[in-house]
Amino acid sequence: MRLRTFLALAVVGLTLSACNTISGAGRDVSSVGKAVTKTADDVKN
Repeated sequence: MRLRTFLALAVVGLTLSACNTISGAGRDVSSVGKAVTKTADDVKN
């Protein structure tokens, strides 16, 4: 019973950390996209 509880907690912990990682990566990609858009606008004007 203790092993199952430990494994369940480990899976939940890994799942939550993966969500944070994906969220951070999404913010990074968004930031790069905004920078490229700004640079393109600056060059166009």
